[in-house]
Amino acid sequence: MTTIGIVGAGAAAAAATHVLDSAVPDAEVTVLEKSGGLCGRAATRRNDDRDLVYDYGANYLRSDDERVVDLVTEVLDDEGMVEVTEPIYTFEESGEVSPGRDADGHKWSYRKGLTQIAKRLFGETDATVHRRTRVETIRRAGGGGSDRDDAWTLVDTDGDSWGPFDVLLVNPPAPQTADLLADAEWESPARESLRAAAADVPYRTVWTAVLHYSFALDRPYYGLVNTDKQHEVGWISREECKAGHVPDGESLLVVQAGGDWSAERYDADPADNVAELAGHAAEIVGDDRLLDPDWTDHQGWRYAIPEGELDRDPVDGEDPVDAAAREGLYVLGDWIAGEGRLHAALANGLDVGERVAEEE
Repeated sequence: MTTIGIVGAGAAAAAATHVLDSAVPDAEVTVLEKSGGLCGRAATRRNDDRDLVYDYGANYLRSDDERVVDLVTEVLDDEGMVEVTEPIYTFEESGEVSPGRDADGHKWSYRKGLTQIAKRLFGETDATVHRRTRVETIRRAGGGGSDRDDAWTLVDTDGDSWGPFDVLLVNPPAPQTADLLADAEWESPARESLRAAAADVPYRTVWTAVLHYSFALDRPYYGLVNTDKQHEVGWISREECKAGHVPDGESLLVVQAGGDWSAERYDADPADNVAELAGHAAEIVGDDRLLDPDWTDHQGWRYAIPEGELDRDPVDGEDPVDAAAREGLYVLGDWIAGEGRLHAALANGLDVGERVAEEE
């Protein structure tokens, strides 16, 4: 029996697990997730008192990869899938809104939110997912009670060991993966080359405000994106455009600050941040009523979106990702794909799952 350990329950890990469940049917898969949720930055919250569902990280799934489209529309049950039909407009540093930033294709979520993707992918497998279990140490060469010299074990922040594993998949954002590799008990040139490559991937920080209003906002667009990246706000979207997310006659805005503002204000008073982003939203959308939401939520993402590609130039003649994979450690996620999009993470997870199946 093949044993597989996975660090992180993001979209890529969910897709890889789904592949492995069928391609390596005798595999025993254990997933350790530091948070209480699934699907990484494709995150959903509910407010049952107000009957709200909202995607406050990734906003929707684009239909930009045929394999991913087939996965969510044919392989998985598409019950509850909803499509945003309203377009995406743009704005620049001045705040002036213009139409015309909407590529062909679908913008999908679910009535219960984007986390349904990972929940359904994991749910169709025999994988065991342990939430609120933060991995602190990656260990190679025995450990966890194993006398094998090539086994992987994981140690969490409570000091508990997991494993041994024949194969290890690592799904956190590049900076967090680099930190894990820096402290890993793994004596191999592959560890340092992969750590250095992961540490060099630039990331954008995003601080998000969620703003509810008891009135309907009449606008022809679903979302507004800042194209020149010079405004304090990077994105505004209307969750009421997703069926089942917001009661009729109400509005729920997801306002995501730009990278510079988010980094500077990440540890500031959340109430002050929410008030400031509400002010920006009111000015951009052109409605002073948005200054006074009747309910709010917020979330910061220190490592939200990769803004550059992983340097896969050979070190000592070998790609650092391939060098690690040769020893049984695979990294996966949108940062490997080089595109901070949900469909890119899912596609990379499919690729990694297929690679592990072939090599095992």
